[in-house]
Amino acid sequence: MTASSPSALTIAKLIIAQKDNDQTAILFEDQRWSYRDYVSACINFANLLLEHKQPGPFHVAVLLDNVPEYLVVLGAASLVGAAVVGLNPTRRGAELERDIRHSDCQFLVTENNHLQDLDSLDLQIPDARCYNIDTPRWGELLASQKSKPIPDVPINAADVYLLVFTSGTTGNPKAAICTQARLAGIAEVFPAMSGLDKTSVSYLAMPLFHSNSLMANWAPMVAVGAAVALRRKFSASGFLPDIRRFNCTFMNYVGKPLTYILATPEQDDDQDNSLVLAFGNEAVVHDIALFEKRFGCHVSDNYGSTEGGINIVRTADTPAAALGMGQPGTVVLKPETGEECPLAQFDSSGKLINADEAVGEIANVETASSFEGYWRNEDANTERTEGDIFWSGDLGYRDKKGFLYFGGRNYDWLRVDGENFAAAPLENILTRHSEIGIAAVYAVPNSDGGDDVMATLLLHPDSHFEALEVADFLSNQSDMGSKWLPKYIRVTQNMPTTASNKIIKRELRAQGWECDDTVWLRQSDGTFNLMTSADCQDIRKKFASREREALIDFSA
Repeated sequence: MTASSPSALTIAKLIIAQKDNDQTAILFEDQRWSYRDYVSACINFANLLLEHKQPGPFHVAVLLDNVPEYLVVLGAASLVGAAVVGLNPTRRGAELERDIRHSDCQFLVTENNHLQDLDSLDLQIPDARCYNIDTPRWGELLASQKSKPIPDVPINAADVYLLVFTSGTTGNPKAAICTQARLAGIAEVFPAMSGLDKTSVSYLAMPLFHSNSLMANWAPMVAVGAAVALRRKFSASGFLPDIRRFNCTFMNYVGKPLTYILATPEQDDDQDNSLVLAFGNEAVVHDIALFEKRFGCHVSDNYGSTEGGINIVRTADTPAAALGMGQPGTVVLKPETGEECPLAQFDSSGKLINADEAVGEIANVETASSFEGYWRNEDANTERTEGDIFWSGDLGYRDKKGFLYFGGRNYDWLRVDGENFAAAPLENILTRHSEIGIAAVYAVPNSDGGDDVMATLLLHPDSHFEALEVADFLSNQSDMGSKWLPKYIRVTQNMPTTASNKIIKRELRAQGWECDDTVWLRQSDGTFNLMTSADCQDIRKKFASREREALIDFSA
């Protein structure tokens, strides 16, 4: 990475600029923090980090809900040139241990809610550098730093500031690098683009380990000195009471929160609220208009990669099913050849009729040099920017007017409820079962948006699925992610493979759950029942009601 100019904008500069501001910075439950209070806490923790810093990468792991202390860590790290590693609490056991050790963390900040997630893990972080915000020690340590000034530390804006875990085609999540310069640049331009100013109040209920909350909420709000209303975890029923309680004008989202909110009972006074704009990605098109009408606000749904190489924005004339218009250099390429795909063709009903030709990987031929890389993963860096092209890992197609459409994801990773994860860890867990020989995990469409998890299993001879007690088995796996439980399990004796014995997941996904093999459907209690034709019809009706039935045209 190239060194940045001393005048380059940094998160540290944005934080320091608010040190004498008595306006509200954080609203959380019954707490109110002014910017003066917030920056003071950041300075205290920054000095504590400096006092205990060791040689090597200056990385701070955070395993917290959305609480004010998470924002304190973010601010403190910026003041001393440290990097914040946001940990995903749905990762468990060996998977969580791997994330912490892979990212070379010197410090860990956590709370009572997550202590059980850390039990028995070998983190290689001494107890003295592990902080629990729910203990008296936390307060005592911060108090010990109160007399110290802002740390006199030169900040290189091009140094690592965030490690954001994201998933690609490999088994383990990759830690995407975000520098202070990139995040500060986003923070500077986002408010003008979204109509935010110092009078705004943002609602932040999406997890802070996700780039969406940092880039489309916290950092821009700091840049303009506006208030952030935190909620520990998203709650559909708590959404409107929170918006009213804190007079929120803005919210960010990722995945299906709009769908969950719309599922709550409608009230005559739903429009009686302060919300002006909801900004995010992956909302169901059908839900955008419903949300706008019900709550009297505007929804801006966009597409962007955590790594920063691709940005697609919806314009006023974007077709309902499209993502929007890409930034300069955005193309759809055949991964095998690097050639641009032909434009999409549609029949009179709007169905894509040349998918084999038109669908490729969304990429950008101009932004590879802006990619900041993954931590300790040169193979992934090379894969992401092969041929001086930034490859998104997402499939898509383009119409004759240039609008881009989402065509699915690489079949080795999934996105459930806004969370990315790779298939390999779940496949490894499934094959721990003594009666499961091979497991293939892949994404299938969810009627509301994003993916559902489907697994195809090849059992050992004379084994029967109903005798495997798969639900109980999975619930007893300590490293089983909370979003990983399959919705559909297909049992086959003919796993499609290539000549080199690699499973052809594209074929499995294309067949969906309406196939020749038996398929088991997860019930509300987590158990599995044999899927019936009536179940298939009910699912089709739900897709049709969401105007998404084309996604499960398995016969095409």
